[in-house]
Amino acid sequence: MRLATILPHASLETVPVAAAPDGTWIELAGLIGRDAPRMKGALPWLMAHGGHLAERAAAWKGPRYRESEFSFLPPVVRPHSFRDFHGFEQHVKAARARRGLEVPVEWYELPAFFFANHNALVGHNAAVCAPAGCAELDYELELGVIIGHGGRDITPERAWEHVFGFTIVNDLSARDLQRKEMKVGLGPAKGKDFATAVGPWMVPRAAVADRIAGEKLTLEMTARLNGRELSRGNVASLHHSIPRLIAYASRDVELFPGDVLGTGTVGTGCILELGPENTGGWLTPGHVVELEIERIGVLRTRIAARPKP
Repeated sequence: MRLATILPHASLETVPVAAAPDGTWIELAGLIGRDAPRMKGALPWLMAHGGHLAERAAAWKGPRYRESEFSFLPPVVRPHSFRDFHGFEQHVKAARARRGLEVPVEWYELPAFFFANHNALVGHNAAVCAPAGCAELDYELELGVIIGHGGRDITPERAWEHVFGFTIVNDLSARDLQRKEMKVGLGPAKGKDFATAVGPWMVPRAAVADRIAGEKLTLEMTARLNGRELSRGNVASLHHSIPRLIAYASRDVELFPGDVLGTGTVGTGCILELGPENTGGWLTPGHVVELEIERIGVLRTRIAARPKP
């Protein structure tokens, strides 16, 4: 199973893991110290299950590493698929209103999604540059749902059983490219194709079980740009619940372990919705975006300049 089962920890004093070329995960306890070059691209957290992380971290007697010594991988490096939904009514209403549009009745009838580029995921603290021709780069604050137990035609009543855990998704968007593409009636394509930040790790469902009531999950969500809070919302405000996203995604098709589902952008969770005139403009090189979800952590994305040809 191509999953990095990651729990946040109060310190960074845990055993790193890395991804092998075939997609399997390798615990590097036996490599640390004598095979330092292999640490590039490693995650500074231990593969663990349930509550074993603290014990295994405390028992580790090898070298300790700081976060700055690692390049983070996405929690799921090569998922079979990445579906991104449009589940928050506040965001949909506000974003469409800025374009003079109403919310279509069909939005309330089904949880629509698009297939995002599952090969373009980047990890925590990654540097991302705007794609060619983009002058309106945006962040989007989303919860990521990681499938642990696959299935087909999953019912909402059984959907939570198929969730392994949660992460944070920054659905980076080139708004000017996206605007043109959507006029064709297809897309988004190049407006989303270049990078999606995911991380900083994956938190098992059991870690937030006390925040699940029926179909509702309650977790605070915030976004900061260069330290200034711009966005605040809650997963609980989803119009289309996570179990219903899973049910719709699995209708007539198989979901696989490691598949990633994005909830869509929470209300106030992007510059498009807030208005660039209210945020200081679109994302530009030097900006740092921090997306935070309660019980999960902070996903940081640095905006870089495009390399010269």
